[in-house]
Amino acid sequence: MGTVVMYSSVSVDGFVADENDQPGPLFEWLTSGDVPLDAGGGLTVSQTSYDYTRPYWDRIGVTVVGRHVFDLTDGWDGKPPGGIDHVVVVTHRPAPEGWDRDAPFHFVDGVEAAVARAQELAGERTVEVAAGDVGGQVLAAGLVDEVRMDVVPVVFGSGKRFFGSVDAQHLLEGPDEVVQGSRVLHLRYRVRR
Repeated sequence: MGTVVMYSSVSVDGFVADENDQPGPLFEWLTSGDVPLDAGGGLTVSQTSYDYTRPYWDRIGVTVVGRHVFDLTDGWDGKPPGGIDHVVVVTHRPAPEGWDRDAPFHFVDGVEAAVARAQELAGERTVEVAAGDVGGQVLAAGLVDEVRMDVVPVVFGSGKRFFGSVDAQHLLEGPDEVVQGSRVLHLRYRVRR
């Protein structure tokens, strides 16, 4: 099985979005460099951020998100973001009416079942879990192997927390990597078992 990684860009004070579900400047580092990060050239980062981010992104086989993120993005119009093969959506509701059943999206009830399905689909590739409420639930269930965060120099004061509503202590190792990019600090921690 591949590694299960909880990931997102995050404010210095630990938020992945503001109170209105807006990321604000959290993704500016993805458009402030001169090295294309994606095939379309829409994302440009510093060389340092490219060297850190691109190999990680290339290993991702499946992303796990909550229904809220799925709805906010309109399901990425049925095309998984960033060239990822599949998206597993944690939800108690069925796919939206009229949803293309051939799109590589899988609607699963519960985080344990979602991670199990994602690992089946990913094989040896990485399972990425979006930070926030679902990511926090996956961490609390003991299913996260690694935490990655791109810390952006902004303070939100309030909003959607990186670890969601986790209410227990979880110890991390390291950090195993600390990489300073342009307007971002990339961090990687293994979860202590």
